[in-house]
Amino acid sequence: MATQDKKELPACPVETTLMLIGNKWKVLILRDLMPGTKRFGELQRSVGHVSQKVLTAQLREMEAQGLVLRTVYPEVPPRVEYSLTALGRSLKPILDVMGAWGEEYKAHA
Repeated sequence: MATQDKKELPACPVETTLMLIGNKWKVLILRDLMPGTKRFGELQRSVGHVSQKVLTAQLREMEAQGLVLRTVYPEVPPRVEYSLTALGRSLKPILDVMGAWGEEYKAHA
């Protein structure tokens, strides 16, 4: 992790994972960036009912954690794109299992 010292991480690996992706918005951001790069507005529309302030805060936190890459292009107006780092993409199997579990749950609910 870019900004978090390893001694600050929880001892439990499950707790560490939850610390990184343990809220609704982070999981949805990861889901929506899995197919590829998106601009802020595209991401805000695809994630759903998230405010600009919350989305910005979540993206900054995920960038600091090494999950998301923010690229700013020197254009007028500036263009900013978000994509997953290799570490962020490594969460795909976890999201796939969560999706499969959710489908199974909905089928039996």
